Amino acid sequence: MQKFKNKVAFITGGTSGMGFATAQKFINEGATVIITGRSQEKVDKAVNNLGANAIGFVSNAGKMSDVFELQKKIKLYTDKLDVLFVNAGYGKFAPIEAVDENHYDELFNMLVKGTFFTVQQMLPIMNEGGAIILNTSFVTGFGIENFSVYSAAKSAVQSFVKTFSSECTIRKIRVNGISPGHIKTNIFNNTGLTPDQIEGTVQSIIPTLPLKRFGEPSEIAKTVLFLASDDASYIQGVEILVDGGLSNVK
Repeated sequence: MQKFKNKVAFITGGTSGMGFATAQKFINEGATVIITGRSQEKVDKAVNNLGANAIGFVSNAGKMSDVFELQKKIKLYTDKLDVLFVNAGYGKFAPIEAVDENHYDELFNMLVKGTFFTVQQMLPIMNEGGAIILNTSFVTGFGIENFSVYSAAKSAVQSFVKTFSSECTIRKIRVNGISPGHIKTNIFNNTGLTPDQIEGTVQSIIPTLPLKRFGEPSEIAKTVLFLASDDASYIQGVEILVDGGLSNVK
């Protein structure tokens, strides 16, 4: 039986990585999925690959004029949402003395401001019994050099899981978070590193991981589907670590 038959899910940043994998899983379970991406080319490619039950449009999570258009654009296709996965984002990393105001504002606008106002705009069209899942990160659990701004932004999102769930309970909407570890995505693509430098970084990280590998986007997707499903009907205001034991296994 398809768990999301006749349901509608909205995923920000759904053209690649965790967002795309999650869209695939929802569609396989019967849902119609609406995704966003930052370029028309990427949106078109993703929608074509996802098939007939996918809809997409261009939207930048760090651009408030785009965020405030989300509800209007979604209403072109549906009046109600059952699932919201706020996933859009990427990382930029630098030592404290190398961070400038543009670096700081870029991450906070996209990860914090974008997340907050995306949820604000979607709440009026969320169905009773719906689910909101925020994408946080394992980095909020401890200090990592060069991650100060990214970690602070993700910590704010982590806080939203608790406060949003408190406010949304009366609406019978569940709000939870998923905290990915190192996953095979394009998170390093906006860091300014070359492909060789990115590969070197990845290879240096792998030996430090309990399971000695990066996670697959599909492993994140499975957890998002669980949190969105009736299987998680008594789970509210929590954050599930999907990090291969990185935070707790030494």
